[in-house]
Amino acid sequence: MPQAVRTADSPKIAYVIEPRFSGGTSAAVAAELRVAAGLGQIAVHAVTSKAFGKTQHVSPVLRQVFDELRIPLIWDAPRIDADFVILHNPAFLKFQDTWHTQIFTRDLIVVTHENFLRPGGEEGFDIATCLRLIDASTLALRKSLAPISPYNRKTVVNWVAQSRSARHWRVLGADWFNICHAEISDPCEIPKDRRGRHSRPGYEKFPPVTDMDKCFPKHADNNIVLGADALIEAGLQRPHWTLLRFDAITVGEFFDMIDFFVYFTAPTWQESFGRVIAEALEAGKVVLTDPDTGRTFGDAVISCRPSDADSIISDMVSDPQKYHAQVGQAQLALERYSAQNFRTVMGDVLADGRGGTG
Repeated sequence: MPQAVRTADSPKIAYVIEPRFSGGTSAAVAAELRVAAGLGQIAVHAVTSKAFGKTQHVSPVLRQVFDELRIPLIWDAPRIDADFVILHNPAFLKFQDTWHTQIFTRDLIVVTHENFLRPGGEEGFDIATCLRLIDASTLALRKSLAPISPYNRKTVVNWVAQSRSARHWRVLGADWFNICHAEISDPCEIPKDRRGRHSRPGYEKFPPVTDMDKCFPKHADNNIVLGADALIEAGLQRPHWTLLRFDAITVGEFFDMIDFFVYFTAPTWQESFGRVIAEALEAGKVVLTDPDTGRTFGDAVISCRPSDADSIISDMVSDPQKYHAQVGQAQLALERYSAQNFRTVMGDVLADGRGGTG
């Protein structure tokens, strides 16, 4: 069983997290900790934020990695000292007026899991307050923002450029991407017109119903929507859709039911990374999504509009070789999000922070 490194010359790396995040944030932190444990002496500090109330519980994916690496979780420490402090998803402070933890570090790195700006230009959350609280609590030689994708980077850079109070924050040059290259599954031999999507249930995760109708038509062999809690509660009637609540089945069971992952969101909201897309690619599915989300994954996905989905799927069902070629190309592209590649990115940042050449 792997354990955190404990050598005299290894840097001390402190993580600051809200461990109650569900979905992508906690999964990304869990995967990252396995890499970080080989680069330094790890401590993990949990924050009891107003965003999640007073009950101190931990996301199961994080609990697993804490047990695996034998890393204790320290709740609400009044003081954090480390060579590097990595704070994930500053949005957990968006309902705070104060934050009493004091941080002393050479390098503070704030990983920006949520987009700073929405597609229309509005702020995604109260960024100024979150960064002000972190800023006021931290004494550091350098403070950096770490975007997780090209689209996320664009929102961070644009917000910093228009905010006078944040110009002392530097933006890291390399994306602090989610590690996604997990176990790879082969595609089905003969694809059928089996379509699906999954996400957490929030309204912002779903496109207008007119677009959903284009993506999931009556003539498809099946249409599976996992995380459809809001649609179910709204009483939406689509007999040709199978609407499942978020925890109704496992993600693995969901992927066994589909061949095409068709993923669009509300026009007022945009994925910052799109971990669900990486999961679909790992599962051997062809992914159709919007161009902005597709930028993160390049030619691993098919970027299109909802109205294009039908012809793309029909073409691949009639020519399975195209389907297999797309899946093969996609899974090769996932190598860029491997743990090994992330180790290189993180190692370069740590070396630069310690006076190395990177």
